[in-house]
Amino acid sequence: MDALANRIRESLLALLLEHGDSYVSGEEISQRVNCSRTAIWKHIEELRKEGYQIEARPRSGYRLVYRPDRVAPEEIKPELHTRRFGKEIRYWRQVASTQPLAHEWAREGAAEGSLVITEEQTQGRGRLGRIWHSPPYSGIWMSLVLRPAIPLTQAPQLTLMASVAVTRALRRVTGLDIRIKWPNDLLIDGKKICGILTELRGEQDQVQYVVLGMGINVNVTPDFWPEELKGKGTSLAIAGGRTYRRVELITAILKELEGIYEGFLTHGFEPIRILWEEYAAMLGTTIRAHTPHGEVTGEAIGLDPTGALILRQGDTKIPIFSSDIDV
Repeated sequence: MDALANRIRESLLALLLEHGDSYVSGEEISQRVNCSRTAIWKHIEELRKEGYQIEARPRSGYRLVYRPDRVAPEEIKPELHTRRFGKEIRYWRQVASTQPLAHEWAREGAAEGSLVITEEQTQGRGRLGRIWHSPPYSGIWMSLVLRPAIPLTQAPQLTLMASVAVTRALRRVTGLDIRIKWPNDLLIDGKKICGILTELRGEQDQVQYVVLGMGINVNVTPDFWPEELKGKGTSLAIAGGRTYRRVELITAILKELEGIYEGFLTHGFEPIRILWEEYAAMLGTTIRAHTPHGEVTGEAIGLDPTGALILRQGDTKIPIFSSDIDV
């Protein structure tokens, strides 16, 4: 769908939502959306095909009766309260993965805060090349383009920054006790609900752009998971005993993420480090870190100023920069 059609769809849906249970006339829609009555009818038919129930009544106009749980731009933008994040969105019903699409858009010059989002990923990717299971219409599968003016050495801190922001947003909306596992997983009762994947392109020790990928199990039920993932993952719906509107979660995440990110750029990593430790799931426990140089076991006691995980072995403190973690 081209940019003009997207704009009309977004404006049309926003107008229907604005009127709530009341009818809005075709004439008013035509004036507000700035398109013909025939074009309005065509767009309403397209919305109906997407699952929207729109009632039409002669001499009264149109009324929105039911809206499906979609994560399309016309659903997100009316509820979005950010300055930049999510203002530009590319949406697909199904993609292999949002990450390469966001990389492509970033190389084309996408503005900071541009968002790629889908209803389903068929080849979702996690850290270290792992597959991320992304069933349709049940989770949040999205990638955000960032352009931070930071050296490459600080780039790993963006994963920790994002984990704090997503945790705070999800906790606020759901009330669930969501915790962070270093470096990029969010957990409920030790089971994974979210993974964060940070990929970047840099030149001359400066970050050119970052693609921040997020996969969140929202309304996923156990029967969606392959056998090898059962018992390891959970979802907000399973933990909370209810389903959640994905758009409400997305807009909360983007708002929180924008604020935390701007604070990181202004004040550095230290405030992020403090918040991360507040939400950490593993501090005070003995963990095993599988590093490129071998296995290290110790008590997790916090993050150092760079974002490395600190393990204590007796009187010795060992920084862990990259590894798989077993608690």
